[in-house]
Amino acid sequence: MRIAVFGANGPTGRHLTDQALAAGHEVVAVTRRPGSLPPRPGLTGAGAAARAPVAVDAAIEGTDAVLSALGARFSKETITTYSASAAAITGAMARHGIKRLLAVSSSIADPNWRPTGAHFFNHVLDPLVNRRLGRTLHEDMRRMEAVIRRTDLDWTLVRPSGLFEHPVVTNYHTAETSADGVFTARADLAASMLHEWEERLYVRTAMGVITTAVKPNIAKLIWNEGVKKK
Repeated sequence: MRIAVFGANGPTGRHLTDQALAAGHEVVAVTRRPGSLPPRPGLTGAGAAARAPVAVDAAIEGTDAVLSALGARFSKETITTYSASAAAITGAMARHGIKRLLAVSSSIADPNWRPTGAHFFNHVLDPLVNRRLGRTLHEDMRRMEAVIRRTDLDWTLVRPSGLFEHPVVTNYHTAETSADGVFTARADLAASMLHEWEERLYVRTAMGVITTAVKPNIAKLIWNEGVKKK
């Protein structure tokens, strides 16, 4: 099968691309810097800004599904990365008759998400990091979800919790709407997306995904994901 991966040069997109190629799929890696991707069998680079309809249209032509791992960093300014790209991608998919879309969102998009037993996270980290520092980012994620929900595509909104790096896939857990946990390894996020693409367990709904086998260093997580410039 041939899939388009948006944000292929990003932290989650690299896992998605590697795992999809390892599984024998063809991957169109959509990124602003396709020349930075090392050539590999089955991999095609496509240069496109995800919010540019013409470029997106050309990038996804001939693919069977679209997986979006686009991301943005925290900012005090209004963020439109997620919603603008969702509009461009879903429009192009409709024109080409491509039905299957999986897009990374966040557990924060579920207003009822409160991990069980995570007192410090629920009462300190979540209000400070997600609801304050990440407010504009998560507002745009919600706008993205609304754009996708209005389509007639076979979409899945993929909602990880706090993202962190781990080298291998673990025994992750998924659930409808959101999953009861604080952290998600990017390798697990990528694996859950590829599995959902094939199994279609959460079509036209949200899928929460969490990692339970390992946990990150919280201070390092906040620094790497919300503060440090890359």
